[in-house]
Amino acid sequence: MGHATPDTTPGASSPLAIARAGAILTVGLNRPAKRNALNDGTVLALDECFSSIADDVRAVVIHGVGDHFSSGLDLSELSERDVTEGLAHSRMWHRVFDKVQFARVPVIAVLKGAVIGGGLELACAAHIRVAEPSAYYALPEGQRGIFVGGGGSVRLPRLVGVARMADMMLTGRIYNATEGVALGFSQYLTEAGGAFDKAMELAERVTTNAPLTNFAVLQALPMIAEANPQVGLMMESLMATVAQNDKEAKARIRAFLDRKTAKVKPT
Repeated sequence: MGHATPDTTPGASSPLAIARAGAILTVGLNRPAKRNALNDGTVLALDECFSSIADDVRAVVIHGVGDHFSSGLDLSELSERDVTEGLAHSRMWHRVFDKVQFARVPVIAVLKGAVIGGGLELACAAHIRVAEPSAYYALPEGQRGIFVGGGGSVRLPRLVGVARMADMMLTGRIYNATEGVALGFSQYLTEAGGAFDKAMELAERVTTNAPLTNFAVLQALPMIAEANPQVGLMMESLMATVAQNDKEAKARIRAFLDRKTAKVKPT
């Protein structure tokens, strides 16, 4: 499979730097001079991108061009909205970030530098997060006199807990990358400059999965985890039955039984 190099060209006019590497789509937040602050143009570009993922794409890697993932909402846009417009704006972010979370394919986020406010909310919508040592996590909304509006109050507590998120918003507490991987902000921590390559490695791995299994993990697993336990168990049984009766699943199981695929072993 081909290898993609992240577009780090500053000053490009498009809010997203999009590239392909085989079955992997790379999506770069492309406002490096603003530490990739999320304005309407960027969020709407994400909307368009995740609404039109090509059929032959099997994974998405989202990253920040330059030294930061995203410093969050571009506050220069905030002062121009009244209450009604602010409500519509938050719901627009919800719609777009839902498209990331419920994308047809796995989404892997590359985290470095600022992962703040709305940038952290976007990272939470990804399925796998890979951080570099420079990554740091913060929710300065309390100090700004605002509240999260991109789904953070729903997604982040499920990763790190309500009390930890409340502390971040009330006191301005910042977590570094090492703390972040231990607490659930990310699943991986690499050496400096290594997160993009690690994300691509993981993306290549998930592209080899059976598509129906990936679908079940992305779409069914979150619903099962949040359901009444007995409802969840029934949903699990139904999903397991559908998955194991897929033609590709049967072929993969037969290959394993015929010793054509390797057994799971620690690396």
